[in-house]
Amino acid sequence: MPSFAFKKAMAGRKLFCQISPFTYRISKQKCIFARKLRDAFSTKKFARRKPDTTLPVVIYRHNSIIRRKLGNSAPELQENKAVNLSLAAPKVNGVIIRPGETFSFWRLVGADNKQNGYREGLTIANGQPSRGIGGGLCQFTNLIHWMILHSELEITEHHHHDGVDLFPDYKRQVPFGTGTSIVYNYLDYRFVNNTARTYQLLVWTDGQYLRGELRADTPQDLSFHIHAENEFFSEENGIIFRNGIIFRDTVDKKTGKTLNSTIIRRNHARVMYDTSHLTITSGTKK
Repeated sequence: MPSFAFKKAMAGRKLFCQISPFTYRISKQKCIFARKLRDAFSTKKFARRKPDTTLPVVIYRHNSIIRRKLGNSAPELQENKAVNLSLAAPKVNGVIIRPGETFSFWRLVGADNKQNGYREGLTIANGQPSRGIGGGLCQFTNLIHWMILHSELEITEHHHHDGVDLFPDYKRQVPFGTGTSIVYNYLDYRFVNNTARTYQLLVWTDGQYLRGELRADTPQDLSFHIHAENEFFSEENGIIFRNGIIFRDTVDKKTGKTLNSTIIRRNHARVMYDTSHLTITSGTKK
C-alpha cells in the first residue's frame, strides 16, 4: 500500500498538461489526434448533407440572446462571440440527420482558430472565467442541446461545465445546468437519430439573437417538458452552492398523458459570484 508521504507527493504533482503552455499544447494536440483517429475507424455515419429544401414539421424553436451581461466580463468578448457565432452557424444550418446518422458539432464546424477567422471570446478554464480563441461557441451547443432535449433523438456525447455557477442569472430562459462544454475537437456535442424519421437543424444569427429550429419530415408521437425542481442556494462549510434537480417529462401527444419523468441532471454547483442578494439556506434540502 502506498505510504502517506507518497500519496501527498502525488497529490501535489502537476499533470503533464499543467506544467507549461508548451506541454498544454502538446496534450491538446494529442487529444485532437486521438479523436480523429477514433472517428476514422468508427462505423458511425456522420450527418453532413445540407440540401436546399427545408423539412415541413417544426419540432421545436429556440432563440438565445447573443450579447449578455456576464459578471464583470469585458464587453469586447461579447462582440467577439457574436462574430464567432456568425462564422459557425452557416456550417450547421440546414444539416439533415437521417435515420442511423450521428450529428457531431465539431465535424461540421471545424477548427475554431484564428486561421478560420475566430476571435478571442469568453471561455471557462479550471472553473474560472477565461479568454480564448473561439470563445462563446458553447452558446451554440447550448441552443442545439435544448432543442434536442425536446425531441426523440438520443444524445450520445454531452459535457457539462461541472461544479461551478460562474455568473448571476441574466434573462435566463432555460434551467441552470442544461448547458454544454465543448473544446475542439475532443469535447464534442453529439446525438444519434435512432428513429424512422429524418430531422433537420436550422440555425442562424440576426445580430441580436442566435436562432434555431429543429425540423422533421413527420410529426413526433411524443413531446417533452424540461423543468427544474427543488432549486435553492445552500451554505456548506462557508461555501455557497446552487442546487436543483432537472426533470424531463415524456408526454403522449394524442392523450396528453405523461408517460414518464426522468432526472437528467442534479445540480450542486459552487457559486463564484457575490451572493449577498441571494436567499441562502443551511445544509441541504430534501
